[in-house]
Amino acid sequence: MYRDIPEEILQVIEPIAISHQLEVVEAALSGTGAQRRLRVVLDTPAGDGCVTLDQCAGVSRELGHALDATGLVGSAYFLEVSSPGMDRVLGREVDFERALGRRVALETRAPLNGRRRFRGELLGCSAGRVTVRTESGECEIPFSAIAKAKAFDPALAGDTRERNPRHRSRRGER
Repeated sequence: MYRDIPEEILQVIEPIAISHQLEVVEAALSGTGAQRRLRVVLDTPAGDGCVTLDQCAGVSRELGHALDATGLVGSAYFLEVSSPGMDRVLGREVDFERALGRRVALETRAPLNGRRRFRGELLGCSAGRVTVRTESGECEIPFSAIAKAKAFDPALAGDTRERNPRHRSRRGER
């Protein structure tokens, strides 16, 4: 989730995204050593997922240089810059607001009423809580309890190559 991005990494990513008129939705650092991976998800300010391959490539180039200069990620890592795509990552409260009425799947950090996974229609997002209509009824979930969430947009079904560009680069291997 957006709030889980290490601050020092966010301080490098966000200005670069903004300079390309994009927003950071999520960034996740995983793995160790040469298997280190930084995955960055970007979106437009409208939240429409219309991020081009050229925009992803441009951010990836600049971000790779900036991360190499700071040494925050390490000497060898895999960098992936993409748009949200069909299975849209919901990382910020504004992302949840934009997804109202859509089907969502979310997982909490700890069990709430005996469960951690919730699937259904996103009915609301306000006062630091989201409301989801599941098969067993409506559930209110504190935003702070959500570990990860995605929205599914059936209107995007089919060929998503233009709507879900990915630019991958291997950094630090010379």
